[in-house]
Amino acid sequence: MGLGLLGGVGDIAYLAESGADIIATDLKSEEELQPSLEVLKKYPNIRYTIGKHELADFQDRDIVIKAPSTPLDSIYIAEAHKSGALVTMWAALFAQFAREEGTTIVGITGTRGKTTVTAMLFAILDLAYKQGLNHSEGVVGRTGLLRKPVLGGNVQGTSVLPQLAKVSPETIVVLELDSWKLQGFGEAKMSPHIAVFTTFYADHMNYYKESMDAYLADKANIFLYQTEADTLVLGKQCAPTIIEKYGDAIQAKTLVVDELKLPDTWMLRIPGMHNRYDAALALAVARALSIPDEVSRQALESFAGVPGRLELVREVRGVKIYNDTTSTTPEATLAALSALGTENTIVIAGGTDKNLDMNALLLKLAEVKRVILLSGTGTNRILEWLPTASVYDSLSAAIAEALVSAVPGDVILFSPAFTSFGMFKNEYDRGDQFNSLVHSLS
Repeated sequence: MGLGLLGGVGDIAYLAESGADIIATDLKSEEELQPSLEVLKKYPNIRYTIGKHELADFQDRDIVIKAPSTPLDSIYIAEAHKSGALVTMWAALFAQFAREEGTTIVGITGTRGKTTVTAMLFAILDLAYKQGLNHSEGVVGRTGLLRKPVLGGNVQGTSVLPQLAKVSPETIVVLELDSWKLQGFGEAKMSPHIAVFTTFYADHMNYYKESMDAYLADKANIFLYQTEADTLVLGKQCAPTIIEKYGDAIQAKTLVVDELKLPDTWMLRIPGMHNRYDAALALAVARALSIPDEVSRQALESFAGVPGRLELVREVRGVKIYNDTTSTTPEATLAALSALGTENTIVIAGGTDKNLDMNALLLKLAEVKRVILLSGTGTNRILEWLPTASVYDSLSAAIAEALVSAVPGDVILFSPAFTSFGMFKNEYDRGDQFNSLVHSLS
């Protein structure tokens, strides 16, 4: 359910090659899905329902794999449950199979920070693998050389099922898990061996109908099915909320972590206290896996950041230009402004609304040198409080004005604070277009 344009195509291909009888259904048009259909056209065991869903497709299926943001009250998912199908998602299905192989699974969620923590932890584990670290040295208590870690979940363009060939008892899997992917874990009554919860803010309120409790309930699946043998790492920002709501249900050993848990002498390449906070969470997991601190320090101090996450694209005529396209909430843009400062910063923001509270961001934007907005429903909502802001339906025009407004020593920060839908396919497309335009500047 949801053929998609990113990583899911590889998962569908994996199932097709395994001999599954597949129906792929998507509300998008055939034209929109053409890149995915082209990849899958060689498989005769896939049937398609395009531009709509049909109830009949959800009857008498063994497994229904639903798309992210499938409505909570979907009549199609209700039909699948009525027929007795296992309803899941790609990451949860992969995790079920990987657990059967004895693999250690680390899951990372949170409103902000999960992508960076995931990338940081993967960098630590990859370095441990390259250095030939042995499980007998303490890593998760098993024998044999640590195998190359496996990365999955929210990672752009990454399919998870094809990576099953790489898993073993000596493999550590790192999964970035948003609230939608964790619905699949809830259906399977399964949680990762090590769960990380970074932060919790209002998000996706257009989906959860203004209910923070419903949003948190989906995310809570990351720890609800853990046992006393498992570990839960909570960021200090979200720990009080989680312990108040779910303290009695938490069985795992629990650690509460903030940026102060990262040794002062460890110097990161990427700016901002929020990045030290994320690094401290990654370090806590590495320690839980008995990775030596010297390995973690080397990996974290050389970590260059995540594309589209406060990414320094280039410097043009003395002006540094940052791509923060993965900022889809006001808190993310606030973190970027905290890292870079406001006085000499020109912000390009705006996009599609998620019904989030923008008050704190609006106050902070009053401090920046210039605000330039991209058109969208979110922009329409905040525009009256930003009377001097320009609005463009062209990213190139927005960048052009930002450059005209800048002098040497200034910063141009592309940190939308809203989702990308409308002008772009997704946040990655938005970031790719931004980088391409910036690299073309003379």
